[in-house]
Amino acid sequence: MLKKLLKKLLKAFGKNYTPDQSIPDKLIVSIFSRRLFMFLRGIVKTRRKIFLGEGVTIYNKSNFKFGNGCTIEKHTTLDCYAKSPVNFGNSVKIGAFSAVSTTSHLSKYGIGLTIGNNSAIGEYAYFGCSGGVTIGNDVIMGQYISFHSENHNFLDKTKLIREQGVTSIGVVLGNNIWVGSKVTFLDGSKVGDNCVVAAGAVVKDIFPNNVIIGGVPAKVLKQI
Repeated sequence: MLKKLLKKLLKAFGKNYTPDQSIPDKLIVSIFSRRLFMFLRGIVKTRRKIFLGEGVTIYNKSNFKFGNGCTIEKHTTLDCYAKSPVNFGNSVKIGAFSAVSTTSHLSKYGIGLTIGNNSAIGEYAYFGCSGGVTIGNDVIMGQYISFHSENHNFLDKTKLIREQGVTSIGVVLGNNIWVGSKVTFLDGSKVGDNCVVAAGAVVKDIFPNNVIIGGVPAKVLKQI
C-alpha cells in the first residue's frame, strides 16, 4: 500500500521511475515524515509551497522564484540579492550544506542563478553567481561541485590584485547533463546538451553537445 502511494506521489511530482520493491515500509514512512516537516517549514518560512531543510537561510526572498516540487536541503544559504531573480524550475533540488552567492562584493552587483526543470545537485555545492550561472533541464550533479562566474584581473603590476577588479562572462550548462562529484566550472565555461563531465574535472572552455569531458583542464574524452 505504501509503495503504491509512493509511486502516485512520484508521478504527481513528475518522476517516472518505479520504486524498488525491496525497500522496507519503515524507510518509506521515514521519508514521508521528513518531507512533510520540510514542506511545513517551507510554508512557514516563505508562504509558498517548497520543501526546506533545517537551518536553510534565504536572503531577499522576493527575488527568489521557483516552480513546483523544489527542495532545498538542510543548512543551505541562498543569497538572492542580484540583478535578475534566482530562478528555479520545477522539481529542482539543492543538496545540504550548499551556498548560492550572487553578490560577492559591493563593487559589483551580481547577475544571478537560473536552474531548469528536474535538475539537482548534491551536498556541499557552491554557486558563485556574480557573473551569472545558467543550468538547463534534467542536469544531475554530484557532491562538492562549484561554479565561479568571474575572474580577478591581475596584469597591472602597479596595483594589488584585489584592487584591479574582476571580469565576468558567466557559466552555462545545457540540458540532460551528468556532472560527477568535485567538478569545478570556471568563468566562461559552457557545456552543451547530452554531455557527461567526469569527476574532478576543471572546466574552463566551451564544449559541444554529445561529448564526455574530463581532466585538468577538461578536454573532450569521447563522443556520445
